Amino acid sequence: MKPEHSRKLPDTLRMVAWEVTRSCNLACVHCRASALRGPYPGELGTEKCLRLLDEIAEVAKPVIILTGGEPLLRADIYEIAAYGDSKGLRMVLATNGTFVTDAVAQKLIASGIRRVSVSIDGPDPASHDVFRGVPGAFSEAMAGIEAMKRAGMEFQINTTITQKNLLQIREIHDLAHGLGATAHHIFLLVPTGRGKEMAEQAISPLEYEETLNWFYEESLDCAIQLKATCAPHYYRIFHQRRKERPGAPAQVPPAGGGGHPLNAMTRGCLGGSAFCFISHTGQVQPCGYLELDCGQVTKTSFPEIWRDSKIFLDIRDLGRYEGKCGNCEFNRVCGGCRARAFESTGNYLAEEPLCIYQPGEGKKGR
Repeated sequence: MKPEHSRKLPDTLRMVAWEVTRSCNLACVHCRASALRGPYPGELGTEKCLRLLDEIAEVAKPVIILTGGEPLLRADIYEIAAYGDSKGLRMVLATNGTFVTDAVAQKLIASGIRRVSVSIDGPDPASHDVFRGVPGAFSEAMAGIEAMKRAGMEFQINTTITQKNLLQIREIHDLAHGLGATAHHIFLLVPTGRGKEMAEQAISPLEYEETLNWFYEESLDCAIQLKATCAPHYYRIFHQRRKERPGAPAQVPPAGGGGHPLNAMTRGCLGGSAFCFISHTGQVQPCGYLELDCGQVTKTSFPEIWRDSKIFLDIRDLGRYEGKCGNCEFNRVCGGCRARAFESTGNYLAEEPLCIYQPGEGKKGR
């Protein structure tokens, strides 16, 4: 029997990841976009980019993650960032860090970028460079981080967890802390794009559960903010384990990272309900890993896509979820990964394939 609670998710847009370019100087083995040095046809021009920001601002004032590829390969990235900032949007940048110099860091600050995320997937050059596909990527990323520190730019470390670096996650976390990062965000591999070739490197369901429990325990005393992404089970685990601590908050707290909107996630999978992804050609998707066409911003306005896309409406309706996810008492706080469900079954409403939890095993966690 399906859990008895409101069957609809709200549609308040809180975050947009925008692939402003697919071009990249690295060749990361897990890349969602299978990006290489472009140019790629069909990328939105500056005028359309600014108009898109206008349209997003009509819906809400979300965090805009300028990503890629490598967004710093786009010559007008500072103009795009400054325009979004002028519209009241919170502009952040996701980079591999290799192009960040003192001058670039100062320009990012001047353009209104509030935070920069740098992807680090190994604690040393040998492990990180293999993952990123280019020798020297680690040292260049470290140099970029130091440039941001000198400029006073807030930065976080992002890490994609696979079999290859699972046993190094503590070292990577300690590195993020030692570098002075504001936050450490872990991403669980979703086998799409170039990542399909790494499907065998995805951690097992049991390792997934163990890793997220470790992450929860680490968050209790960590001085920097921790967040699990593409890992919706974390929010089920949080609600299960908070009962171990008398007086624990009912909602996931922004551990260590203050009030930045990137920290204020209170549900697992946000794709289609509070988050969406926009591709380099303007295709709107629930997330970067779920490559379903919810609408093209070159043909339809963003507000119309966000409001009326059938895929978004389906995802917001918890009553349509199937299998364990449809019956789970935690589906409002977790939701399962819609991209993994689609990759496994061809159905984005199917149950999350990496979840070991059986509905009803624990007390309801809301």
